[in-house]
Amino acid sequence: MSTVDRTADSGAEGVWGERFPPKSRGGLGGIVPPERTAQGGSGGDRSPRAVTSWLRLLRSELRLVFLRKRNMLLLAVTVVFPVVIGIALRVAAPHPQGGGNGPGVAFFNQLAGNGVFLAFITLSTLLILVLPVVVAVVAGDSVAGEAGYGTLRYLLAVPAGRTRLLAVKFAVIVLFALCATAIVSAVSLAVGAGLFPVGPVTLLSGSTVPLAEGLLRLLFVTLYVAAAMAALGAIGLAVSTLTEHAIGAIAAIMILVVTSEVVDNVPQLAAIGPYLPTHWWLSFDSILRAPVDTSSLLKGLLSFGVYAVLFGSFAWARFTSADVTS
Repeated sequence: MSTVDRTADSGAEGVWGERFPPKSRGGLGGIVPPERTAQGGSGGDRSPRAVTSWLRLLRSELRLVFLRKRNMLLLAVTVVFPVVIGIALRVAAPHPQGGGNGPGVAFFNQLAGNGVFLAFITLSTLLILVLPVVVAVVAGDSVAGEAGYGTLRYLLAVPAGRTRLLAVKFAVIVLFALCATAIVSAVSLAVGAGLFPVGPVTLLSGSTVPLAEGLLRLLFVTLYVAAAMAALGAIGLAVSTLTEHAIGAIAAIMILVVTSEVVDNVPQLAAIGPYLPTHWWLSFDSILRAPVDTSSLLKGLLSFGVYAVLFGSFAWARFTSADVTS
């Protein structure tokens, strides 16, 4: 795919020109960094011009990711799922017919009394596969896609530097994950309010809190899930630096997610469960109890942070030291 095709596919008209201003073109690959042209520097200064260049790169990456048709379709899918799940539960009946334990069953039991719980049901359902796929596509394409399109070396000619470029890409992945999670919560809340009663929220522990507090807890749950997806984004970014094929990177991320989920459900391997990347994803049910089980939440957040730091460091080490020929 040519550079022009890539720009058109993203739907972000002018992204290429924004990243590579006409005045800076020339030299290697037809591009000379503006700072090197004007100052002879390497782009590491902290001048207002350098800040402007950094913000331009961030804005360009945001437009490229959020306006790409494929990613817009992914966000549209996150809108459809809450609607489908809400209608299906309304038609089928919110109470499960059989017995069972676990947060999933508890969520279904609460749905009949308050539509707010549709958001929790949808988040726990989509966390199994859909949200990881959304994040995997964006993260896997972040570096490998640039290399595959043949635009990575030209992008590195801009005075952003490899570290700054990688930081911008990770920031955009995190923002995309937060956007997808927020869409799921918002649409689920709207659908739940339309299909089920809304009022004081009965928590999983049996106590009842005002609707305002229930919505606040939903906000915390949304942020927790977004943190989990941000950690997955760091893993995806690291994988993306290892290949020039975005499809391969996306597939590798999803294989890792599925493997982690399968291993986490094998009783004989319970000892390694807490160290798996997906183990703490559903621990947000602790927020829906009184008192809140902060121990589980902190362990989950610590796990997300460790994975983000480890794989982010690996991505940085790989990206800043590897020869870029694509």
